Amino acid sequence: MLLFAVRRLASAVLVLFAISVLVFLIFFATPGVDPAARIAGRNADPATLAQVRHSFGLDRPIPIRYALMMRHLFISRDLESFVNRGAKVIPQIVQATPVTLSLVLGAAVIWVLFAVLMGTVAAWRRGTVADPLIMLAGVVGISLPVYWLGEVVNLITQSRLHGSVFSWVPPLGYVSLTDDPGQWALHLLFPWLTLAVLYAGIYARLLRSELVANLNEDYVRTARAKGISERRILIRHALRCSLIPIVSLFGLDFGALVGGAALLTEVVFGLPGVGKLTYDALQTVDLPMIMATVIYAAFFVVLANAVVDVLYARLDPRARHA
Repeated sequence: MLLFAVRRLASAVLVLFAISVLVFLIFFATPGVDPAARIAGRNADPATLAQVRHSFGLDRPIPIRYALMMRHLFISRDLESFVNRGAKVIPQIVQATPVTLSLVLGAAVIWVLFAVLMGTVAAWRRGTVADPLIMLAGVVGISLPVYWLGEVVNLITQSRLHGSVFSWVPPLGYVSLTDDPGQWALHLLFPWLTLAVLYAGIYARLLRSELVANLNEDYVRTARAKGISERRILIRHALRCSLIPIVSLFGLDFGALVGGAALLTEVVFGLPGVGKLTYDALQTVDLPMIMATVIYAAFFVVLANAVVDVLYARLDPRARHA
């Protein structure tokens, strides 16, 4: 098991290295694209362009340029923005990461709880009217775009009904957990619910199908023959086995969301997280910031994949030889 984990970690490091090279080549070595022209401005003269290339190391060979960029990004951590001169990239990402983690962790708790409840009840009440109603609610949640749902929520809570029903809802923004835990939760309540709606529907439908399949397995028939109650079979046996694919899917979704996939939610609710940082960098074509946020996102996605693989190997020894 330890050897498998080490091999999986080594492959994750290689994948991250390959991603860093690919991202660097796309942003800084694409033929016909001159980062110096973006930094210097639209009407810069050749002397200014040459000075910018030299100061940012853009006149060096590509391998040296890559090594310098990675050194500034990971070792000295003094890589500066091309747009906001003097603003360092890494401190901005470090400052934005707790916001994204707060959003994703809270939403994950909500969607997992609701998904387990909805999926379990739908499987338990299959064949009755409750089953299709719950699954219909899941489909509706999946079908609602996050940005549209967030705008509707803001329209109701921040504008139309803010003076009466939702007067307790604070303005859009973020308050740190260490500054005021109550305001932290209030500012994130509707972003949590908005992000959780989509994933609760997906997970509920997946869990329901897994439960129905497991309830027809031989071990469940054996449990019924022993006289074990249907509720105990559902909770203690079928649900435990059905959660394995849910756990693997959760790991991948969580890694992607922490890596910036919650961008739309952060933009709609004005949360200064990594997704919002990436969005602003794309708006201004801030190449160092875009490169850093892409590598940051790749780190969490690759890490989540590695953790899921190790957990699978722990649960199923056959996966260690795959």
